[in-house]
Amino acid sequence: MISLIEVTNKKTLKKFVEFPLALYKNHPYYVPKLFGEEMAVLDPRKNPASEHCDSKLWLAYKENKIVGRIAAIVNYHYLEKWQMKNGRFGYVDFIEDFEIAKALFDTAESWLKSKGMTGIHGPLGFCDLDPEGMLVDGFDKIGTFTTIYNYPYYPVFLEQLGYSKDVDWVEYEMMIPDEPPKKLMDLAGKIIDRYELKLPVITSKKMLLPYVNSVFEIINETYSDLYAVTELTKKQIDYYIKQYFTFISPYFVRLILDKNDKLVAFGLTLPSLAKAMQKSRGKLFPFGFIHILKALYFNDRGEFVLIAVRKEYQLKGVNAVLLSFITLKNKYHISKADLNPQLESNTKVRSQWKYFEAEKNKTRRCYIKKI
Repeated sequence: MISLIEVTNKKTLKKFVEFPLALYKNHPYYVPKLFGEEMAVLDPRKNPASEHCDSKLWLAYKENKIVGRIAAIVNYHYLEKWQMKNGRFGYVDFIEDFEIAKALFDTAESWLKSKGMTGIHGPLGFCDLDPEGMLVDGFDKIGTFTTIYNYPYYPVFLEQLGYSKDVDWVEYEMMIPDEPPKKLMDLAGKIIDRYELKLPVITSKKMLLPYVNSVFEIINETYSDLYAVTELTKKQIDYYIKQYFTFISPYFVRLILDKNDKLVAFGLTLPSLAKAMQKSRGKLFPFGFIHILKALYFNDRGEFVLIAVRKEYQLKGVNAVLLSFITLKNKYHISKADLNPQLESNTKVRSQWKYFEAEKNKTRRCYIKKI
């Protein structure tokens, strides 16, 4: 018999967060999330998104053993902005048993209907910076620190439950050249001269601090029209600064300023934390932080986290200036990089990789269903 138990305290939340570690134990491609950060994101008392989101979490049990989990979310900023009554599902995992998947989604759908929702889509988080999209292709590729991994039977079960594709994101693996392509460098030089752009040399986190709020201002502006995006609030921005600033190395941040020193574009990359997170099982202590520190300084793989350009500078070649910095072999000997998810329909972004040897290696999907 399958029973669902609502997560209502720290003890059950801990079980909710730890379930994937058992489900994917020793899996070569699954990458755990940071345990402490996921505990905070899923705790309404700690996640500032709870000011405009309602959520419920459930654990599925069978024979007194945890066999699945799911979260249901109502983002009221999304409802207001997009004028669609779609609730969200996310943080979903289950063993290979269709009845368990059905019980999880029936429970999430029922609660969302009670909140006045007429549709459900996901996997999505509380905002666009949370992991989103179910893997539908590329199951034999290692995941990344910021994305979701799932077994191939997940999308099969969802389609059996009446869910269908809403949008897809694609991911690429890119080879990092010893030197940026000459065409790209020539174009970047012309753009810098044409718009009188400045490229500050950032050598410390202290030097980054004055630009951090502008970075999130550009994120809110640039990503505003993308699928299901809601702008980050000031409290959310402060939260994500605190969450990610520890992992950022100035060497992997690129800023572009206009002639008045206003930030017009930025790029953020990281050495890949995938293998470090596997070794640490998502926990910093007692020894997990050692694996992460090693990954930050000794690595042959990178991860492109964010690239954003102010709308007034888009389609003017400014992306070429950011991409001209892609020569991470010089200092870190990084030879490959994972490009984080890009909407299949966003040809403007996808076309920028034409200067490099890049191969699509994953597809992830947001599913939708009327309820």
